[in-house]
Amino acid sequence: MTPTQPDTRKEPLIASSSRMPRQPLLSRRYTLELRQEVSRARRAAIFALALAAGLALSGAILMAAGVSAGDLLDEFLVQTLFDRESLRAVLFQAAPLVLVGIAAAIAFRARFWNLGLEGQMIFGAIGATGISFYDVGPHATRLWLMLLASLICGLLWVVLPLVLKVKLGINEIISSLMLNYVAANFLLQLVYGPWQDPKDSFPHSPQFPDFALLPHLPGQISSAILFAAVVTLAAWWFTERSRAGLYLRFLHASESVAGALGVPVRHLLTGTVLLSGAVAGMSGFLIAVGQEGRLTQSFYTGYGFSGVLIAFLARNNPLGASAVAILVAVLFVSGRSLQVFYQIPFSMVQLIQAILVISVAASDFFVRHRFCPVVSERQ
Repeated sequence: MTPTQPDTRKEPLIASSSRMPRQPLLSRRYTLELRQEVSRARRAAIFALALAAGLALSGAILMAAGVSAGDLLDEFLVQTLFDRESLRAVLFQAAPLVLVGIAAAIAFRARFWNLGLEGQMIFGAIGATGISFYDVGPHATRLWLMLLASLICGLLWVVLPLVLKVKLGINEIISSLMLNYVAANFLLQLVYGPWQDPKDSFPHSPQFPDFALLPHLPGQISSAILFAAVVTLAAWWFTERSRAGLYLRFLHASESVAGALGVPVRHLLTGTVLLSGAVAGMSGFLIAVGQEGRLTQSFYTGYGFSGVLIAFLARNNPLGASAVAILVAVLFVSGRSLQVFYQIPFSMVQLIQAILVISVAASDFFVRHRFCPVVSERQ
């Protein structure tokens, strides 16, 4: 009886696919690739997931601060959107936010990073107040004259950074941002000086007369929302349906390529930036005649950052800017309730805004890139 000899036959170098062990998911190697084409549906889905992730993280932070999930749902949805008083407050807050967001979006489409929105708002409100303060024009047309003055003043305040960029190549981020401080100090000079209300000596202008205030719609809803709706539709037509809007797409993609294709880059840039300043000036008008009823010293605070945030989240789309502005207004109104009833600091509301910005910025990475597993071939 001979002992059993071991089988020395060699296995094939390439095994059949049915016998190959599946590689664990975590041990696979991945590579980062650029997407060649991204459909609108995929882009919208990635954006929605990123926004939902940001909202979920914000909700977790608020719950860690002591607000229950039920209270969050009640504050942000039930009490804000289904309560008549809160809904009026949201629309009241949303109107100037829509305009300042559209102003930023229009300028950003022309690759002009307009961070001087607050200064343009200030001068828009100053122009409107000057018409009322010096009693210019008949009462029947007073409101329209104030609107026209706000458009012109907001437009003029963006001329200097525009000229510095076009003629001297100076970065508009710095020049437009620094002009905000000039405008703010000029405003203080007026409300503490010649335009100070003599009745109470507080730093604000005299109260506007009733014919210089925006009327209310049925249900005590401010008609400022109508201004915002009209401007939104006009901005959408300008960016999506007009020839200038088509040129803006080339300019936003590449200024040098747009010039090579025959796009009048300088004229297009000038007109778009002036339009942005005019819309920002109109937002100052809406606050002055629709909210404050006079010129106050700090009405503009926070609107510049909010405008940039709205334009960024909306991807410089006017219709998207309107929707995001309403979302931001809901956040502001709900944030006030959280401050009052749950002692949540306003800095936490600002933190939520920052989380949303970071989430949307991350979504842009996943829109443009994808992770693909590395396929290794065995020889």
